[in-house]
Amino acid sequence: MAKLVLIRHGQSEWNALNLFNGWVDTKLSDKGVAQAKEAGDMLAKEGIQFDQAYTSVLTRAITTLHYALEEAGQMFIPEEKTWRLNERHYGALQGLNKADAAAKYGDEQVHQWRRSYDVLPPLLTEQTETVEVLGKTYPAFDRRYADVPAGELPYGENLKVTLERVLPFWTSNIEKDLQAGKNVLIAAHGNSLRALVKHIENISDDDILGVEIANGQPLVYDFDDNMQVVSKKVLENK
Repeated sequence: MAKLVLIRHGQSEWNALNLFNGWVDTKLSDKGVAQAKEAGDMLAKEGIQFDQAYTSVLTRAITTLHYALEEAGQMFIPEEKTWRLNERHYGALQGLNKADAAAKYGDEQVHQWRRSYDVLPPLLTEQTETVEVLGKTYPAFDRRYADVPAGELPYGENLKVTLERVLPFWTSNIEKDLQAGKNVLIAAHGNSLRALVKHIENISDDDILGVEIANGQPLVYDFDDNMQVVSKKVLENK
């Protein structure tokens, strides 16, 4: 029986500032570091021995993975980074304060952009290597995406498009590992993980809107030999 553990990265700098983050590369806040370490401590207590780790190419997820593996005493396991596990791209909303966006566009419109399954946010008009917000410059479409076909880089995504982006990697890598009996750890993002959860649990387009994944709280799945979920557990510190 193989195990899959999903961890949403700890709180990021922009989470703390209530900004739309998406593909802009931000770091963990101090609280986020603590959450990542706590996730690793929970994994250590659970006693799961991992064979493979996956994460996105965004710093907040990579750092979360490393802190968690360090606390769990498993820094040595193989890991792979992929843009396919990146957060949903929020398009032109990236860098905007969520409250300010609601004041400008209306609560209902922003709620639709954030929570609906297939409504796209306002799209970018161009893809730039950096983004400047509140006087600081952050990486965006930089050289980490050099090998990605230009037509596959988004100008904005909804959850439906995010799932379409994540699924090929699930099929080519993650699912094959689980079928081989490997225990897999994924540290990624709220929406890329919601997309995986939708697929794994066969959640409807409507019901996925109510699914939330908390920062730094491991979600553990057990699969049988036919890749059917036989148990699901959210780890919590006692």
